[in-house]
Amino acid sequence: MPDLPIQPRRPQPTEVGTYFVSNYPPFSAWKPEFADEAQRAVRQPPAPDTPLGLYLHIPFCRKRCKFCYFRVYTDKNASDVETYLDALTREIELYSRLPVMKRPFRFAYFGGGTPSFLSAQQLASLVARLRRYISWDDAEEVTFECEPGTLQRHKLAAIREMGVTRLSLGIENFNDAILEENGRAHLSAEVYRAYDWAREIGFPQINVDLIAGMVGETSANWSDCLTRTIALQPDSVTIYQMELPYNTVISKGILAGGESPVASWDQKRAWVREAFDRLIAAGYEISSAYTLTRPSDRSRFVYRDSLWHGADMLGTGVASFSHVAGLHYQNVDQFDDYVARLRDGRLPVQRALRMTPEERLVRELVLQLKLGRVDAGYFRQKFDVELKSVFAETLSRHTADGWLTVEGDAIRLTRDGLLRADALLPAFFHPQHRVARYT
Repeated sequence: MPDLPIQPRRPQPTEVGTYFVSNYPPFSAWKPEFADEAQRAVRQPPAPDTPLGLYLHIPFCRKRCKFCYFRVYTDKNASDVETYLDALTREIELYSRLPVMKRPFRFAYFGGGTPSFLSAQQLASLVARLRRYISWDDAEEVTFECEPGTLQRHKLAAIREMGVTRLSLGIENFNDAILEENGRAHLSAEVYRAYDWAREIGFPQINVDLIAGMVGETSANWSDCLTRTIALQPDSVTIYQMELPYNTVISKGILAGGESPVASWDQKRAWVREAFDRLIAAGYEISSAYTLTRPSDRSRFVYRDSLWHGADMLGTGVASFSHVAGLHYQNVDQFDDYVARLRDGRLPVQRALRMTPEERLVRELVLQLKLGRVDAGYFRQKFDVELKSVFAETLSRHTADGWLTVEGDAIRLTRDGLLRADALLPAFFHPQHRVARYT
């Protein structure tokens, strides 16, 4: 028989659905009927060796990006913002009375939304109120997320005075037309202005975010974005591949019958590969499947590394996620409901899930794999489990496919594996979670 022609593999399109694995078990497994367990968990004495972190959700933005799937608000006035900050302070006050908070914070993280949406005066007022109940002065890291167009020099100075050690700038792209097409509120000139101010003020660590595969992206423009990023010399660079969860503006257009305007996964991985190669050539080191850092003691990411190794975290604010004593829970996800519960003096928990020991193991395994490397000895000591035995079939399959290597206790993703890390992780999930919707 004549040889059949080899059919080229079709590019994998970016379809609607969650790709990025940020936790385990999937959020769809968290249920309202388990919410009372969270109320009990925070009232129990914490394990003495388990570190604690704090996440504060500031859910306001100037615009909603077309790819955004977070709980954010673009229609709130100054009075609404003040109402929310009062509720956030009240939540912190309630927690400050409970055993869960009777230990210092290892890290604090101001996330969003856009924390830098707040004015310098609003930030100062919020910090003064929070400090009546808590302190992050001894934290190893305090992160603050910023949208470049919301920043002025005096606001950045106020952010540094809060004790922020890690400033994260959501640049995403340097092309104004692409920024506008994807619904970003800032333009490239504001990136340079904000970055220069941040360097002058002296933040110990500056991270910049990029997104590979925004609508309208081209190979030439992506290369230019990398050139501009390297010229800035940030302490760390985080690169996400554009995904389309169900509740984004772009996803709604696709679900209504439109075509996906986002580059294929093969193209996005090629762009991230280029980014890794060029940043490594510029002196950066791989820190995870998304992040490269300049070699320096300043370039640690305490928030990520603590969470991915089982630290507790109190997530405060509307729709925030927490992890305490082996239990996941999430706050209510509506503004008015969040405010009302706190006015009534109640913690605003909406849903929760108590993890089994096996689920805790899987959670740490899949999250740590995103670092590109896992130490089987760590899991042997912490969980009394031999990873290479329990996950022998999955490890063998991923090894055969070229996604990872296993040498002694070291399980490492290859470069090809690193570029598709999130796509590999569900194979480690329990069977009932592999077919469940993630969110």
